[in-house]
Amino acid sequence: MQDARGGPLAGPNNSQSGFLPATYQGTPFGGADKPIVDLKPPAGVTPEQQRRRLDMLVRLNEMHAERYPGSSELAARISSYELAYRMQGCAPEAVDITNESPATKKLYGLDEKITEPFGKQCLMARRLVERGVRFVQVFSGGLGNQNTETWDAHLNIKENHTLHAKETDLPITGLLTDLKARGLLDSTLVIWHAEFGRMPLSQNGVGRDHNPGAVTVWMAGAGIKGGQSIGASDEIGYKAERQAMSYHDLHATLLYLLGIEHTKLTYRFNGRDMRLTDVAGELIPQIVG
Repeated sequence: MQDARGGPLAGPNNSQSGFLPATYQGTPFGGADKPIVDLKPPAGVTPEQQRRRLDMLVRLNEMHAERYPGSSELAARISSYELAYRMQGCAPEAVDITNESPATKKLYGLDEKITEPFGKQCLMARRLVERGVRFVQVFSGGLGNQNTETWDAHLNIKENHTLHAKETDLPITGLLTDLKARGLLDSTLVIWHAEFGRMPLSQNGVGRDHNPGAVTVWMAGAGIKGGQSIGASDEIGYKAERQAMSYHDLHATLLYLLGIEHTKLTYRFNGRDMRLTDVAGELIPQIVG
């Protein structure tokens, strides 16, 4: 789910399937006011006409697919037309937040200009989870001015992080509160993370450069034990020292919470059985213990 300002950087690459079959790639959502492009059929086209068109397209695609057996990309593209047709029937209601109560909208910060954009994304995320969508990713950070529209605080970290924290803090609180009130938090894992932290040393005076050696991730829901801080960096925040963990460890733990043993889940890719955690990954004991 994209930031209302455009983002994230790299566009569709963020939702590709990697070495998994192409059918697992994500469906990009735009801003909350028009999340899915071309969701409604063209004017004057009836549901019956739409169905007949799709059936004809399926027959033509099946003939074409016979020439390229084993192509997961082609199979995914063919199945996407049927998925798009089904989405035209159910997605409009799922992404329509206008009928939410005033109290719910206020909970997510939709009554304040600074929190409204991200609040709409979080509210839509709850509606998707409520309707059985298994994975929802919400981005904060656009494509414009680096210091005001993204979290990339090379110029002024205090100004940057204060602004973006104000944009996101209330909507996130609303999402967690709403999920818990609806009985969804115990079956939903919520993760907030970026791809790196920030250096403790200054850049451009009051900015901070990227720091892959120390990054903070918080998690909630899915029955995990909350209220604890796991691991620590050195005294200046330069490098993780106490119980340092890798993203392989995080992914292994996420899969465990989904009921999947990460060492046994493999996909055949380029002649090799690939694991989502490669050849690493240890469960984080404080989370799964």
